[in-house]
Amino acid sequence: MKKTKFVSVHGGHSGQFCSHARDTLDEIVQRYIELKFEWIGITDHVYPLSNQFRYPDEAAAGLDVANLTLRFTEYITTCRLLQKKYQDKITIFTAFETETYSGYKEFIPSVIRQFQPDYVVGSVHHVNDICIDYSKEDYNRVADDLGGVSQLYCQYFDIQYDMIKSIEPAVVGHFDLIRLFDENYSERLKSPEIWQRITRNLDLIRQKNLIMDFNLRALLKGASEPYISAPILAEAQKRGILVLPGDDSHGIKDPGVNMEHGIEILRRAGFDTDWQKPSLYMLK
Repeated sequence: MKKTKFVSVHGGHSGQFCSHARDTLDEIVQRYIELKFEWIGITDHVYPLSNQFRYPDEAAAGLDVANLTLRFTEYITTCRLLQKKYQDKITIFTAFETETYSGYKEFIPSVIRQFQPDYVVGSVHHVNDICIDYSKEDYNRVADDLGGVSQLYCQYFDIQYDMIKSIEPAVVGHFDLIRLFDENYSERLKSPEIWQRITRNLDLIRQKNLIMDFNLRALLKGASEPYISAPILAEAQKRGILVLPGDDSHGIKDPGVNMEHGIEILRRAGFDTDWQKPSLYMLK
């Protein structure tokens, strides 16, 4: 049987340009080359719209919007240089990961126009303008404000739907990240009000012919399955949605971790592992 090629549709966070990652971007790209990845999308976080939306590690480091904007500019420049430097060894896409807080519908398109990435990963990390994947305390605080964890799920998937409609990212990142701090997620997903939103979002992804990120970092952090969880993955497969592995690497130790396992899950679920590259972002 022909060995399936390694790719990452959502990878390459580096300590050089992300405060919660490690190592330089060049070192991480070299690691992808060592592991014989065919292509990778480097998808570091967009800089924040305001200081309010900094990640806690960025605030702790004393970085403000001006600093982070300069860092993001350097990130794009560096990634473009690495594309050329290693073009004979690996295909690199210069991309970035979006946010979904107040003002993002105007902010993200402006960033796209200015920096012209190869594509964007549409991710949801914020609900009601609070980051829900950085700490369990913040996750619970937002859930309490909304009336419970189930309501948090509903709000998350509503925000995700709105983001897909407005931004049309080539790749939808870690679709069910909202289950991160929920030990009961497998039962919660069966709730009609939540499941209806999930299938609605999947229908939109298929309609727009977007790729879903099969995010393997969940396994690295101790989860029993990647983002996307099995029942959602089965619905994506029924709809003919493209699902590609993303290692969401945050340092040189991460590329390739659980990649063979993730590919096998996708193969057994009936997905095509002759990977299609993301569509390059077309400015509207």
